[in-house]
Amino acid sequence: MVRQQSLSGKVALVTGASSGIGRAIAHALAAEGVRLALVGRSAERLDAVASAIGGDALVLPADLAQAGEVDRVAQTALARFGQIDLLLPNAGLYIPGDVADGDPDAWDQLLAVNVNSVFRLIRALLPTMIARGQGDIVVTSSISGHQAIQWEPVYSASKHAIQAFVHGLRRQLGPKNIRVGAVAPGIVLNELWGYSDPARIAEKVAAREGLTSEDVADAVLFMLTRPANVTIRDLVILPQNQDL
Repeated sequence: MVRQQSLSGKVALVTGASSGIGRAIAHALAAEGVRLALVGRSAERLDAVASAIGGDALVLPADLAQAGEVDRVAQTALARFGQIDLLLPNAGLYIPGDVADGDPDAWDQLLAVNVNSVFRLIRALLPTMIARGQGDIVVTSSISGHQAIQWEPVYSASKHAIQAFVHGLRRQLGPKNIRVGAVAPGIVLNELWGYSDPARIAEKVAAREGLTSEDVADAVLFMLTRPANVTIRDLVILPQNQDL
């Protein structure tokens, strides 16, 4: 008999919710009866997501590279809902390329979003989770957090930082009944990777050379719905023909 816990009535905060994996996670959670705080850079695109999923969605346009914006997002969501049960720090930037040709200012922006905003958002919402003795945090990592990939060393470094943080945080919060895990996808056929043409995405999926954002959202949903005694520490999800 398959056991799982219901998410209905819970409150989730999803960053990077205006596109890609974040948008797919928002749709998946809304279908389970979750109330949502949607965070992203584009107010227009967030409004479209909120309209599509319906229900009690809070739209929070923000630039998460700015520390003050991270704190504002957390406090606004708490003021609206009173609690956050499910925290999905998913927003991220991607920069490939050789270090010798790289732009350090762009790296700073990537690290601010991929690393610092995750640290700050979790820190801002942890006190209420700890006070209630419950909560789930699933951070979007990457296969690049499990191995350094030569064509994206700065991005890989950001995801290695996430992996280290998630593992340490999980051990701190386990005794407080807060679950922490990371989902680590390989190639995802969305805008972050430069894929927007449905026909091209379908072609790559048929060749088993890429994941859809919905594939990753399904994995996150699986992690969140496990019984309370089960923690999925790491879930690495790859296209069948991605062999790194």
